[in-house]
Amino acid sequence: MGHDHAHGTGVRHRGRLALVLALTVGVLAVEAVVAWITGSLALLADAGHLLGDSFGILMALAAITVAQHGGGPGSRRTFGYLRTEVIAAGLNGLILLGLAVWVVYSAIRRFGDSPELEAEPILIAGGIGLVVNVMGLLLLRGGAQESLNVRGAYLEVLGDALGSIAVLVSAAVILTTGWDAADAIASLVIAAMIVPRAISLLREVGEVLLESTPRDVDLDELREHILGVEGVREVHDLHVWTITSGMPVMSAHIVVDDSVTGMDHAHSVLDTLRGCLSEHFDVEHSTFQIEPAGHADSEQHMHH
Repeated sequence: MGHDHAHGTGVRHRGRLALVLALTVGVLAVEAVVAWITGSLALLADAGHLLGDSFGILMALAAITVAQHGGGPGSRRTFGYLRTEVIAAGLNGLILLGLAVWVVYSAIRRFGDSPELEAEPILIAGGIGLVVNVMGLLLLRGGAQESLNVRGAYLEVLGDALGSIAVLVSAAVILTTGWDAADAIASLVIAAMIVPRAISLLREVGEVLLESTPRDVDLDELREHILGVEGVREVHDLHVWTITSGMPVMSAHIVVDDSVTGMDHAHSVLDTLRGCLSEHFDVEHSTFQIEPAGHADSEQHMHH
């Protein structure tokens, strides 16, 4: 059964990712300039977060483009460059963690020595950031369920929106009370929002690279479905892993009854197995080794 190697890489959402990147870079420029003028650490932290997000979205776009090439006949990369999406997402997570550490360090240094801040420009920049982030969320919402990179970008934009809210709140506090330390506190809030998202993204990347069984696949249930196919006596060496987001693959050794003697019957068993996996477990790429009863014993004997 053929498989589209572009599946799950976010190809269909490339245009929206590019638009979100342009919007993010625009807000980054506004926040960086206003942060430089006003001395707002919260706004600078949010701009730094946006810089990491811009780089992450850029990597996502690059990974989607690269993933469409390679893996043809005779290629050493038989799955193409699909794992580049996962590597890009991992680098993105590391960048977010690094930014969080920098924000915390800078915020702590500000306590006890908070400069006087002009709240009105900070309020305006935060408002612009929030509006643009909401637009980005609407653009990426559909693709977030299909691609690891699009999901990473969506989570980053969501964090940006929350960061913009933190900036708005701190600016409002400074405007109404004159308490400039609210800016440093908002910076810590932004860092606290970055870390869990970065760790979650890195955890997903680690599961893919370690070829763990996808969370939505129950191996026991999968085994029961395979054993329920007529002509199947036993299943062993069952493995399910993920090449990239949205592309689970499976391999298994299938022991068939003695009644399965011809290629036509074996072909029928294979078709039933693949149809079952595609329908119930969304596994489109599966590899089965058909074995007669007793073949596993002979395999073990040969390996001794």
